[in-house]
Amino acid sequence: MSDQLSFLRRKAKTLKNAFLQGDLSARQTVQGIKPQSDGQPLKHADFLHVVARIEGFRSWPDMKLAVESQGMDRAAKQARLRIALFQGQHWVVKRLLSDTPDLAKGQFALLCALFDHAGVAQMLKADPSLATQMFAPRRPILHLAYSQHLQAAPQLESDMLAIAQLLVSHGADVNDGFAATEGDSHMLSALYGALGHAGNMPLARWLLENGADPNDNESLYHATELGHSDGVALLLTHGAKPDGTNALLRAMDFNNHDMVRQMIAAGASVRDGLSVPPLHHAAQRSCDAEMVDILLQAGADPSQTHDGATAYGYARVFGNASLAKALESHGQVPALSPEETLLARAADGLDSPGQWIDTAKLPEAYRTILGSILTDPSRLDHVKRLVALGIEYDRPGSMGLTPVQVAGWEGLPQVMGYFLRQMPDLSHVNDFGGTLFSTILHGSENCPARAQRDHVTCLQMALEHGVALPRAALKFTGNEDVAALLADWAEAHPGQVVEHGIV
Repeated sequence: MSDQLSFLRRKAKTLKNAFLQGDLSARQTVQGIKPQSDGQPLKHADFLHVVARIEGFRSWPDMKLAVESQGMDRAAKQARLRIALFQGQHWVVKRLLSDTPDLAKGQFALLCALFDHAGVAQMLKADPSLATQMFAPRRPILHLAYSQHLQAAPQLESDMLAIAQLLVSHGADVNDGFAATEGDSHMLSALYGALGHAGNMPLARWLLENGADPNDNESLYHATELGHSDGVALLLTHGAKPDGTNALLRAMDFNNHDMVRQMIAAGASVRDGLSVPPLHHAAQRSCDAEMVDILLQAGADPSQTHDGATAYGYARVFGNASLAKALESHGQVPALSPEETLLARAADGLDSPGQWIDTAKLPEAYRTILGSILTDPSRLDHVKRLVALGIEYDRPGSMGLTPVQVAGWEGLPQVMGYFLRQMPDLSHVNDFGGTLFSTILHGSENCPARAQRDHVTCLQMALEHGVALPRAALKFTGNEDVAALLADWAEAHPGQVVEHGIV
């Protein structure tokens, strides 16, 4: 840590001590910058923020980056800029370019990611082969497609599209892709980068109009996560085929009627080719009555079973009253097994004291039900009733995520706290290679509901339970509030910081 940062941290501690002792000047200073509008006590990170504002910076992470960048050489700054553009860390981009305005000069991939049309054109004129060269780990059109810079600089849209045209006219492939992990045969396309990763509709439209394949096994699925139907409509218009993919199920995860109707109209089957029958999935994802009507009208089979369980059983076990009533109206009321009866009682808000379930007799979806329902924080009491029945509180579900990891990714501290009290395995690594810490960190930047959730508190809870803090997380975290917490924690608990770890 630099002497300057050490001085500023001491300054924050002095301010905090004075504030807590009732010093009038300290209280006026703090309240003028960080008023306690919610009545909650201020955290140390709040005092770091106040000091940063006093020093003329927008936030503590912003100031910390400014101080740290003074010790970086040009190559290190360029590497940090490349990561920030990829991850959408706009405050990092702004700070680095403010300190070093010509940082991207002569760096072809960075110029593409910054949508610097003039710079790209000049370098291509001198060396046309740059358009197809590898700039680790991607070629230029992929640096362009995966850049999230348009969110911070929408005025550069025409420059971005002009760069795309320049690259293609010099040999770049609109269907270029790269492997997410070394040795992976599955390639992540430029189209997926623009639409699913960066949410860049203008570039996605341009790529499709210039020959990008809409059936790349990624784009349609992830277009459902954009929060609007435009991306799905765009892909379907250009020939995306939803049948045989799980894009329909993903749209159902958000109870998005419009997207589901679009996909059914484009040929998505509600009877075959899905990993889970749609009515079963509707039960798991708490889809409403309108969604159930859409599926039934499209021909979904209410008598279909999955893993030995009926759609009606799923509806009762997962507590989806809308689906249960719809199936009852269709005459589909199969008998519940003894285990389903107990699970349905829990969903209905009823305790079953003295009764337990042999989980070995349950379908897998019932055994991993906790991870499915805990995303709705209002169902914590339901979760507790299930655990009381013997449902495994630490069983990995989809993609190897345990319930405590799901709660952390969702940014639900109350739910996560409940699972932490059950003493889960905090060393568990899920199918993404993520630990509890890295899963929460990923959720803080990627969870669709992150603006309404509290990933900072979840991270603090994990750290209080002793999980390791990878040093790389201090450097590359994009969320400013998270960055402030981690920087503060690392200083107070240096022995918890490790050099290894997946972030």
